[in-house]
Amino acid sequence: MAAPLKVAVLISGRGSNLQALIDAFGPKVADSPVKIVLVLSNRPDALGLERAAKAGLKTEIVDHKAFQSREDFDVAIDREIRAAGAEFVVLAGFMRLLTPQFVTAWKDKLINIHPALLPSFPGLHTHRRALEASVRFHGATVHFVRNDTDSGPIIAQSLVAVRPDDTEESLGARVLETEHRLYPLAVRLIAEGHVRVEGERAVVSGLTRYPENVLLNPMLLMA
Repeated sequence: MAAPLKVAVLISGRGSNLQALIDAFGPKVADSPVKIVLVLSNRPDALGLERAAKAGLKTEIVDHKAFQSREDFDVAIDREIRAAGAEFVVLAGFMRLLTPQFVTAWKDKLINIHPALLPSFPGLHTHRRALEASVRFHGATVHFVRNDTDSGPIIAQSLVAVRPDDTEESLGARVLETEHRLYPLAVRLIAEGHVRVEGERAVVSGLTRYPENVLLNPMLLMA
């Protein structure tokens, strides 16, 4: 069995996606393909830090307010990530824009989850905008991070049907529920070597079973 992929998880808030990752890959999980070596937050009051501490994970706080520039802040978080021995960075509700220098340094080793079916609805208020656009399907996307906001090769997506009586809150709750299944799946696929980047396209291969309600690569359906 290959050595686990050493991952740093960056958070800013309550850490519900972090909890999903802890449930899938935490210290109590036997033979995990992923080892979470650091949970880092830019906010000292982030609830996710309590989740990480409860699970016995190493935590660090790098308060962005202590830095005069985004560049200095990113240098500081990069230092902590590397000091923890992380090989890969997972953004889980990390509410800071990363500099091009950081994104370039971690190219193809940095992923994010976005509550919409990218490239539709990048940015904020995705559920409200989906309802306003009268789309029939909404969902979440895991993607490699690039310099443009919510851009980069798409690894996996989850689908949620939009109901006639949906509100922003009800739709958002169902999307979040799928995120908690989608993110651990995407991280596992990367750790197990099923994902490679070709140009600006993430190719998923070598799967023996197609996960329910998750789009990885439409070509797999034709295999």
